[in-house]
Amino acid sequence: MRELKIISGRANPALSKKICDFLNIRLGRVSLEDFPDGEIGCKIDEDIRGRDVFIIQPTCPPVNKNLMELMIMIDSCMRASAARITAVLPYYGYARQDRKDEGRVPITAKLVANLITRAGANRALTMDMHAAQIQGFFDVPVDHLYAAPALNKYFADMNIPSDELAIVSPDEGSIKRALGHAKRLGGNIAVVDKRRTSATVTRQANIIEGPIDGRIALMFDDMISTAGSICGAAEMVKRAGAREIYVAATHGVLSGPAPKRLMDAPIKEVVLTDTIPLDDDRHIDKIRTISVAPILGEAIKRIHQDESISAIFLSDS
Repeated sequence: MRELKIISGRANPALSKKICDFLNIRLGRVSLEDFPDGEIGCKIDEDIRGRDVFIIQPTCPPVNKNLMELMIMIDSCMRASAARITAVLPYYGYARQDRKDEGRVPITAKLVANLITRAGANRALTMDMHAAQIQGFFDVPVDHLYAAPALNKYFADMNIPSDELAIVSPDEGSIKRALGHAKRLGGNIAVVDKRRTSATVTRQANIIEGPIDGRIALMFDDMISTAGSICGAAEMVKRAGAREIYVAATHGVLSGPAPKRLMDAPIKEVVLTDTIPLDDDRHIDKIRTISVAPILGEAIKRIHQDESISAIFLSDS
């Protein structure tokens, strides 16, 4: 591991520290500052010439600042003659703008991939992208990780009997994810029929499959942003007779009214990972945070040693 170097931006330094603790290495030194006019300054404070450098920086809110900081750090490492630069993006911002769903709109997820690549990244490491096909937007290798093993372990440790469990997909697009969790945890599958009326407004129409009545319902999603969809789904599941409702997501964006909506919803617990840091304004008593540092750390080690990444998830299949 001597030639491995991990440095962190300011988006999620706590996660970077946990990853380094998992790997038993020291976090690389880098100086980052904001100039009075808003520009970002960066200096790598140690030798990285010929090193395998991993830059950990989720592009979470403030998205544009964190994205720009990532590109500046990549450029710094490239000009310091790093042998290989991997952009580690536990959360990939702009992922929901992945297609033209109407005329005269951009495909910003592709633009961001171009920016990161042109800045000098040789590969990317991400987790639970909103759309898996975004991997194809990059012109460099992409390793796409999943938080499912960590989330599955959390609920498996609760020892809920399979005949008392319902795995609920909050919309049709999450059915494959729900099936994967059901394969590991047991229980039957139910799907909430969600109808989107605008970019920010959705309506839950009915529940497909079941049964839910008297069961403990687990709902999995890739992210919770404004929480409108997940809370609407929880209301429907509660009306269908669920005994308890747990919600789990990889990325806790929790923007705008999300914390209040989650508090008011009939949800017993919200389980999030630490891909995005939660400040005090967005943290509520219902939230439990679990770390994906071991998954990211193991992936970094395997990439550095040119070993298989998919092997990480074989035991959870």
